[in-house]
Amino acid sequence: MPKLVDLHDYRTKAVEQKVFGPWQKRFGETYHSETRLSDLSDRTLYFLARPGEDSSIAYYEMIMGVLDLGPATKFNYLASEGQMRVVDIHLFLADQMRFEMMRRLKWLDALPCQKFSIIAMVQTYERMRTRRKDNPPGLAPSHPGYAAYQKLATSDKEVFIRQMLRQALEEFQNRLKV
Repeated sequence: MPKLVDLHDYRTKAVEQKVFGPWQKRFGETYHSETRLSDLSDRTLYFLARPGEDSSIAYYEMIMGVLDLGPATKFNYLASEGQMRVVDIHLFLADQMRFEMMRRLKWLDALPCQKFSIIAMVQTYERMRTRRKDNPPGLAPSHPGYAAYQKLATSDKEVFIRQMLRQALEEFQNRLKV
């Protein structure tokens, strides 16, 4: 009797391979269509939270897979509008990775995008970006800067949190060494 193939399952696996195949090779971890930021290992999260060309390429691999634009090596051959879209999504995702890192350090409580898969964040980037402007990450009440944070206007709260990035990267790196 021939083996039946679940077409939905087959398509899902094909998308997962296209989107996360390069990450699985790069990080040695398994990802799926519902992978969220909270599902990433600390080492992967730290790599993606750091600024630089290496992390940028990793973002391009995944984003271009979601958008069906080909491999990251084709980035420079995209039309300028396509390049800008990939870069904008990359910057948005990098912020979300950094916020997730701060959440794991217990500096942040609530993250506006934490319940969405990484693929969904790429697919709905424009809506997510708009939603984020009105809903910045929530600084944990236990953080020493909480009183100052509470006094800020909504538009300044995300700036306040961004200013903690260098220290967060250092502390997260120390956490990885333990």
